[in-house]
Amino acid sequence: MDREEYAEQVLALVERIPRGRVSTYGAVAEIVGAELGGGGPRQVGSVMALHGGAVPWWRVVRADGSLPPSHQGEARERYLEEGTPLRPSGNVDLVRALWRP
Repeated sequence: MDREEYAEQVLALVERIPRGRVSTYGAVAEIVGAELGGGGPRQVGSVMALHGGAVPWWRVVRADGSLPPSHQGEARERYLEEGTPLRPSGNVDLVRALWRP
């Protein structure tokens, strides 16, 4: 699998996530991996860390609906702006917000 192509596919998929919705690192990995034959949640996280600044990075969360602590402040503002369903804990409510293409 070509790393550049994998990164491009991850970023293209993240750009498709609608406002107010999210996907998980694992779901993105599953979708892109099925098309390109590999990669997991950690690889998606690496792509997002290195290249995700230009895409709606806050729409990709952990499997429990949380983000790394360093992202929570800005992401929360965006969730409120977009109307993303949140749980009382502050995590995204994946039951209501999960998007799958």
